[in-house]
Amino acid sequence: MLLLFQSFKKQTNMLADKELKAFVPTVKPGEAKLFYQDILGLQLLSQDDYALEFNANGVLLRVIIVPELKPHPFTALGWNVGDMVPIIQALNKKGIFCEKYNFLEQDDLGIWTAPGGAKVAWFKDPDGNVLSLTE
Repeated sequence: MLLLFQSFKKQTNMLADKELKAFVPTVKPGEAKLFYQDILGLQLLSQDDYALEFNANGVLLRVIIVPELKPHPFTALGWNVGDMVPIIQALNKKGIFCEKYNFLEQDDLGIWTAPGGAKVAWFKDPDGNVLSLTE
């Protein structure tokens, strides 16, 4: 085990210079296409019977089509933004509202201020995958 760790330690940069690809599942590809393309504004690169691919500011987001889905209760995708208020307001105008959690103190828009000062808000895609904004 120690040899394996030492070998891995020598290769710690093996993926550091490679492009990241993100995945999120969908059972509703038509709704997912409209959401990610028309609401979030991501550029659709391709689609087939297996997935939709979007350009997410240089990261390939592959929305994979699955036969069934039970969304996780935690964040699947997140974006760092400079000022989240206008983004949330724009989402609200398109019928997308931030989640409100009983265990967090959030403002009227659903923004939580973390102890370190970061501001975070969560919303869901059509499949119930949790997405976040962090400022």
